[in-house]
Amino acid sequence: MIKSKLVLGIETSCDDTSIAILEESQGEIKLLSHLKFGQEDLLKHWGGVVPEIAARNHLAKITPLLKDCFEIAKVSPGQVDLIAVTGLPGLLGPLLTGLNAAKSLALLYKKPVIGVNHLYAHLEAIHLTETVSYPYLGMLISGGHSIYFWVQDKNNFSVLGSTIDDASGEAFDKGGKILGLGYPAGHIVDALSQWGDAKKFKFPIGLQSSADARLSFSGLKTSLRVFCEKNEGILEKKPKQYESFEKESQEFYDVCASYQQAICSALLLKMKYAIKKAQSEYKAPRRFPIVIGGGVACNSLIRQAFKEKYPETKIVAAKYCTDNGAMIANYGRIHLEQATPFPECLKLDAKGRFINKKDFNK
Repeated sequence: MIKSKLVLGIETSCDDTSIAILEESQGEIKLLSHLKFGQEDLLKHWGGVVPEIAARNHLAKITPLLKDCFEIAKVSPGQVDLIAVTGLPGLLGPLLTGLNAAKSLALLYKKPVIGVNHLYAHLEAIHLTETVSYPYLGMLISGGHSIYFWVQDKNNFSVLGSTIDDASGEAFDKGGKILGLGYPAGHIVDALSQWGDAKKFKFPIGLQSSADARLSFSGLKTSLRVFCEKNEGILEKKPKQYESFEKESQEFYDVCASYQQAICSALLLKMKYAIKKAQSEYKAPRRFPIVIGGGVACNSLIRQAFKEKYPETKIVAAKYCTDNGAMIANYGRIHLEQATPFPECLKLDAKGRFINKKDFNK
């Protein structure tokens, strides 16, 4: 019986290069090191992620980050029991950069590799800080995905509903672009909304009349653009500083708060249908935990609203919400038995699109 194990986590699915080394000893989890390089400042010029640029930056940063992580953790690559790396979904170039780094280490040190579905890893990151039992209902909200999952156990994730177009994070970023807030805009909209009246303006909730857990945010984004076109002076009221209140910007704050409220209201409404589907199709018990993860789970309104509406809600710690190596290492720790041994692991490939399968390592 293994009393302790070391897992290396590598995350490069989009624009964040993140490495972590996690140790589990007799049920205790400890992050020995966790480093991240974000490309937000580099990609602001382009107004979003450019896959080729992101891949080049991953390639430049991944080796130094690996070296620093091992030095901080005071362990060598040969001591690692498992290499966990994001295998899907994401941008193919960045994914392959991380996967090739994992394969190189596997080849040098004869280590097993597990390709991780980082959507599942976002939700399972709750186990880094909380004790949550299965089954639970997971809501993953990020820049690229908005999905409700029924998580029966660590190997069984079933989709209850998802967005049919834009994701919630995409709605924040594209809405912020319309408002002239730059990229990424989610945290800026959240900050400005603190001074706004969320009831001042009415923005639509997509698929509001459909009694299912499907989401849609493209209409919301369009409605904001039309609103700004009809109210030409609104953009001129954008505050000069986002950290302090400016009285002349009150109407702009109200727009941000109302737009943010529409996103939150959509997620709350569709959670109701996700719960109904879990109970009708998957025989969910009367009471079960709700877990929220992904980058948008950092939003203050969403965190507060779900805690108030569903007291059983557990939200992934903010530092583990965005793409990060710790969640990848943690998922590898939980699924150690599913790892692909050396040398078979050298045949693993990345997949750009989400696949709702129990195990794509085989």
